[in-house]
Amino acid sequence: MSTRLSWFSEDPEQRLGFAGGRFTRVNSLLTFLCAVLITAAFFAALFPFREAPLVLPFFRDGSKTIAVSIIFLTAWSVMILLLKSLKLRLQRRALAIAVVPEERDFVLSPHTVDQVQEQIHAAVDDPRYFILFNRIDTALSNLRNLGRIGDVAEIFKSHGDSDEATLETSYLMVSAFIWAIPVLGFIGTVLGLSAAIGNFGLVLSTATELESIKGSLQSVTGGLATAFETTLIGLVAALGVQLLAVGMKKSEQEFLDACSEYCSRHVLSRLRLLPLDSD
Repeated sequence: MSTRLSWFSEDPEQRLGFAGGRFTRVNSLLTFLCAVLITAAFFAALFPFREAPLVLPFFRDGSKTIAVSIIFLTAWSVMILLLKSLKLRLQRRALAIAVVPEERDFVLSPHTVDQVQEQIHAAVDDPRYFILFNRIDTALSNLRNLGRIGDVAEIFKSHGDSDEATLETSYLMVSAFIWAIPVLGFIGTVLGLSAAIGNFGLVLSTATELESIKGSLQSVTGGLATAFETTLIGLVAALGVQLLAVGMKKSEQEFLDACSEYCSRHVLSRLRLLPLDSD
């Protein structure tokens, strides 16, 4: 077989020296470390321009901590989705490999299962780490051991449901970040409004002349700027992550559908109950 997939050498996390998550799950430690580096690089790149109007919100004293937290969670989310995309690309390559002989007279039965499983193990280093081949290998092992053809379709359906559940749980952390990012923005809003109201009360209680009131109101407007800027940053970041997550989830769902179609076309359609099997 000309094409051979190796999860242990081609999985992006394995190549970086981290334990690779099974299928499209990601290593949380790796993505966390990447998010720390991206956040540090982001603020280091913007630091020389910290007085610019568009950059100032990230360095304003009242909103700096909130801004760092938002950028960090955004970077962590993007790294999770990026790694999932790379791992999905590896999983998709399995769809191009034919493991069932394409001869028209080939019949898949308990007597020919070994031939197909040999093809699978020749195509990949370990079928357990590939969604498609894990489904097929499990179903064929059941067919070889029990000899019941009718169970194969049920096993495929069970694996399909399990993969759907795994897909949903793999997005739990990203979903939590999508919820947390705008909440951080609203916390910044509360802190900014609180500071502005407190400063405004102080101005009214201490200032006696109009000019001094005007000067003191600058601290009030600074608090209001913090309030609105953190909300804007949080909402924009959450929207971007949400759009990326939806696109990635759609791609994974399409891949699972393609796996089901592959199993139906190349495996289920080749099953036959031979005369010897009916005894």
